[in-house]
Amino acid sequence: MTAAYKVIGTRPIRHDGVDKVTGRALYGADIQMAGLLHGRILRSPLAHARIRKIDASKALALPGVEAVVTSADLPDPGNKVAELGEGAINLHHLSSNTLARGKVLYKGQAMTAVAATSAHIAEEACKLIAVEYEPLPPVIDVLAAMKESAPLLHDDLFTESLGKPASKPSNVAKHFQFKLGDVEKAFKSAAVVIEREFHTATVHQGYIEPHNATALWNADGTVTIWCSTQGAFTVRAQVAELLHLPVSRIKVVPMEIGGGFGGKIRVYLEPVAAALSRKTGKPVKLTMSRAEVFEGTGPTPGSYIKVKMGADASGRLTAAQAYLAYEAGAFPGSPVGPGAMCIFACYDIPNVLVDGYDVVVNKPATSAYRAPGATNAAFASETVVDEICEKLKIDPLDFRVKNGAREGTRRADGPVYPRIGMIETVKAAKKHPHYTAPLTTSPPHHLKRGRGVASGFWFNIGLKSSATASVNADGTVNLVEGSTDIGGTRTSLAMQLAEALGITAQEVKPSVADTDAVGYNDVTGGSRVTFATGWAAYEAGQDIKRQMIDRAATIWEVQPDDVSYEAGVLQCKKDMSKRFSFKELAGKLHETGGTIVGRASVDPTGVGGGFATHIVDVEVDVETGKVSILRYTAVQDVGKAIHPSYVEGQMQGGAAQGIGWALNEEYRYNEKGEMTNASFLDYRMPTCLDLPMIDTVLVEVPNPGHPYGVRGVGEVPIVPPPAAVANAIYRAIGVRLLELPMSPGRVLKAIMAT
Repeated sequence: MTAAYKVIGTRPIRHDGVDKVTGRALYGADIQMAGLLHGRILRSPLAHARIRKIDASKALALPGVEAVVTSADLPDPGNKVAELGEGAINLHHLSSNTLARGKVLYKGQAMTAVAATSAHIAEEACKLIAVEYEPLPPVIDVLAAMKESAPLLHDDLFTESLGKPASKPSNVAKHFQFKLGDVEKAFKSAAVVIEREFHTATVHQGYIEPHNATALWNADGTVTIWCSTQGAFTVRAQVAELLHLPVSRIKVVPMEIGGGFGGKIRVYLEPVAAALSRKTGKPVKLTMSRAEVFEGTGPTPGSYIKVKMGADASGRLTAAQAYLAYEAGAFPGSPVGPGAMCIFACYDIPNVLVDGYDVVVNKPATSAYRAPGATNAAFASETVVDEICEKLKIDPLDFRVKNGAREGTRRADGPVYPRIGMIETVKAAKKHPHYTAPLTTSPPHHLKRGRGVASGFWFNIGLKSSATASVNADGTVNLVEGSTDIGGTRTSLAMQLAEALGITAQEVKPSVADTDAVGYNDVTGGSRVTFATGWAAYEAGQDIKRQMIDRAATIWEVQPDDVSYEAGVLQCKKDMSKRFSFKELAGKLHETGGTIVGRASVDPTGVGGGFATHIVDVEVDVETGKVSILRYTAVQDVGKAIHPSYVEGQMQGGAAQGIGWALNEEYRYNEKGEMTNASFLDYRMPTCLDLPMIDTVLVEVPNPGHPYGVRGVGEVPIVPPPAAVANAIYRAIGVRLLELPMSPGRVLKAIMAT
């Protein structure tokens, strides 16, 4: 039976809404202060080269230039590995990515930085810095990079294969394997076996706000950083390691953030701004151009995936095998691990073998992008599933009901699912009007229509969160938390605290604090904030409730056990005439002992994975190859929707990004390793003119590992779209597309080849 909630499940106006729509909200680039200097970064024009010499003398002689920094101004942190929240990273690599050391490994890699009295002077100074390079051949394709004859990016990188290091250097950083059952035996007895190869392009998160950072290295040796980030504490930890400072000397102030999707976890500008400020004694601001964002920050990886799946004559999946090679970019650390965990995660398959390869190439070091690694993987596996359904003449949703993962299913990488909602999403999709309605088949002869479906999975994570909440005399509560608000989490956290206390969401005043003002909070990523920081808010509420009960007991001169607290009302069990509303008791706190402050720090483990099933209708122009989205429905198990409007928005946003990934978005490189479309004019993201209204269906299978049944919702919706679109294109034109994006040129080429 579903719990009855007073606040959870409602749709209050977001607490930061007025500031956002009026333009009063302050973003990173809005920082202004006395003596502010402007920084600019000189970036490599080459994709692969040794750095022979850097001469900044002419730049330093330019009037208005106050400092130049290179990697020599950053201490080498050594080969220490740090966990960033959505992936670990070698700190030597992170430092080299901040300012190049010895070699440049991609066009756009940061070389040196200048601080000057104006941005224009800083730009001119960058042009005066002379860098002597020794060009090296680049390698920008994952399969080419894996060959023994490929140019080596790192002379000290040795493949770790199944836990053992190789004897000679390679571009393959890691090879791992997940195994369940006996796939070879299962394939031999399967009635249907399908094997296909897939390629996906490098794709950017496409956040609207460029990276920025302002730093002030104060005379007392402390450093304050204002920046756009998904994790203030993560920035603090990275900067502390890169500059060899204790975290107590660094304060990070998270500004409002104009999107991140995983791309604003790793530091790029923050250590550089701090180094420039240390040299000048003044605050320094750095802001990237859009081209710098594309060429100098982490996209999601291109990949090569081979999938083989088998089923018996009844339509039961019996075996699945996958080979995944993901581009890590210039430094190891692609999301091939999560991709390998997710590729068959929607299904209950007794025999599975997955091999994953992390491969460096001369492209920017990859970063997380909304369910990192899972979208590439699902494009491959869900396309093969669709082909199996076709061979066996089984409805693709009926097939998923028959084979879908459920409570007790074991993934090949080990975990056994608790209560999950994969089957529920499929059943909801099957009875949705979109799926039951016939596909219109009366367009002009050159327009072909098709309908496709696909499912997807993402883990969600817990990690650490802290929150404090103080009760005001007027009955309102100030909530202070440290999770950057990207998708409305101020309100989703305030709602959970309000539910715990029995007050309204509007009576909670949430704020995102800097690293000196609240306990440790991990990164905003992994769909964790509403789950984990929400749990911290809930526990802070329980702390307040205990103290409010104690305070009422003191006033009534009874024991705390004699006081009940229900729906924001405290009542004396021994004398039912004695009662306080939350607001009434709040007004008496100062005269009965002082303010009440609730505190909580949590590291929850009860995360619940999320599943989604999407339906899409497409129209393909066989004369041009253009694919239009006619109708789109996203069905998702959301656990318990705290604020349904935000959940719907997350689902629509993820689907929109997935559609862009499917049809248009890609990094285009020439033979020199130069990105040729580093602008939003040429890097084609979908707009409102390209998409219909995306319908959403919220399936609520409460997560038993959370007080309110919360599951993370932000990442799952980007997983199914490319596969769903590919399957719809096949139904329209009878040709399977095995490469992303399925741009007009590729679609037309596939049509012409048939």
